[in-house]
Amino acid sequence: MHIDQLIEDASRGDVRAVGRICSVVEAGGEDAVAVSGQLYPTGGDAWTTGVTGVPGAGKSTLVSELVEFALTDKNRVAVLAVDPSSPFSGGAILGDRVRMGAHSGNDRVFIRSVANRGHLGGISTSTPAMAACLAGLGFEEIVIETVGVGQSEVEIASAADTTVVVVTAGWGDSVQAAKAGFLEIADIFVVNKADTAGADAAVSDINSMLDIGPDTPWRPPVLQTVASDGVGVGELWEAVVNHRKHLVDSGELGERRRMRAAHDLAMALQAGIDRSMNSDEPTSELLDDIVERRTDPWSAADRLLETL
Repeated sequence: MHIDQLIEDASRGDVRAVGRICSVVEAGGEDAVAVSGQLYPTGGDAWTTGVTGVPGAGKSTLVSELVEFALTDKNRVAVLAVDPSSPFSGGAILGDRVRMGAHSGNDRVFIRSVANRGHLGGISTSTPAMAACLAGLGFEEIVIETVGVGQSEVEIASAADTTVVVVTAGWGDSVQAAKAGFLEIADIFVVNKADTAGADAAVSDINSMLDIGPDTPWRPPVLQTVASDGVGVGELWEAVVNHRKHLVDSGELGERRRMRAAHDLAMALQAGIDRSMNSDEPTSELLDDIVERRTDPWSAADRLLETL
């Protein structure tokens, strides 16, 4: 199908066309650039919320419940759920309908599982481009759920307006909180599965770390939820809305989106380099020059960037 026709169908709400656009963007190449180029200019009003945290924290259940509240304020919601890649197919291991089946029949909700393809930042290199295209198609709310992350995989903060960090009761002491780097990226903390022992202690640990941290205009609230029962999710959505108001009123939103533009540009450059590395020219000649010591990898990298 021609790109223009695909975009027209997707803009009318054709779910299959929206899915195909995501597939085109995920595959990369000239078609992906063409799609992004047409949709990017019209997506500036969408809001992106990132949900990240340790494996097993219940992020998918929390996101599913959060979508219900997002729908009360916005017309259309898109969820990009980043999963580990299959070692055989390269696709996402977990399926979107399995994760958030409650929304499968709602034409105002689009859910897409995205394979991280080995990228270590908690999201995939194509995630920001997908989010931008979905925004251009009229989705006012974009939610990005990261793959379960460790101590340094906090790239979601560069791709979202609001970052929600999800932990569980018994998550660990304050030293673990500091190691994870989550204190630096969290706009909102959520202690999920709060009906288990240790939830209050987890809240206390996080607040203690925030107390000794730098004073900032926005102090991340520390909330408790039981996502499986929908408990506390309304308060979480209220905190997301309050954070938006803070960003707009303080002028920080413009700064954040400029940082996101820099991040997206870097990701796009990386994707271009990856495509060049997988082609015969000009990479093959550059590799020969490096092997024969006629040039060094750093000078060759500059030459490669010039060709992009």
